Amino acid sequence: MIDIWQATMVTGQLGVNCYFLGCPRTRQAIVIDPGGDGSRILALLEERDFVLKTVVNTHGHFDHIGANRTLIQKTGAELLLHEADLSLLRGAADHAASFGCQPIEPSPEPTRLLKDGDRVEVGAIGLDVIHVPGHSPGSVCLKSGEDLFVGDVLFAGSIGRTDLPGGDHLLLLKGLHSRLMTLEDSVRVYPGHGPETTIGRERKSNPFLNYFE
Repeated sequence: MIDIWQATMVTGQLGVNCYFLGCPRTRQAIVIDPGGDGSRILALLEERDFVLKTVVNTHGHFDHIGANRTLIQKTGAELLLHEADLSLLRGAADHAASFGCQPIEPSPEPTRLLKDGDRVEVGAIGLDVIHVPGHSPGSVCLKSGEDLFVGDVLFAGSIGRTDLPGGDHLLLLKGLHSRLMTLEDSVRVYPGHGPETTIGRERKSNPFLNYFE
């Protein structure tokens, strides 16, 4: 079994966790949620001798897509996003301005629109797409073995906010219970902000997940 290179970089104005996955055989990489700092992202990939093949946005909010344009223009990588968040992606620059944040470059259009059950593959890397709406209509989680990249649907001790356009609190809670809490306790959770956690830890102690108990 090939050991996948993995790294994390906190990026952008709101401190988004940008995740790197690299295949040591093909030297191709996936970047998940490049919130900003495109030059830093590219520098790390170059330092580790990886070529960026795919950028995946777990959802279309401005803080998770700020480096999309830089990465796509510099590398020609494909851009993946769930189809339900396309309008959010297109309006991300205006959304950033409404929060009083510095302007971001508009994102290119996605190369591929994701759906629940899709699989993203680059070299030996495989990510299974799990659609968990509620934080945004098209929020997805990406599962690779025991690793789960959850964007903003789940955090250590909390869940994603649902007061933004397209948010739905009850829908998010239902999705968390039916799609994520069915996973094994050992699954490692990598959120869009803050520290990593596990499914078991959140099942036991996350107060927001007691809703249906």
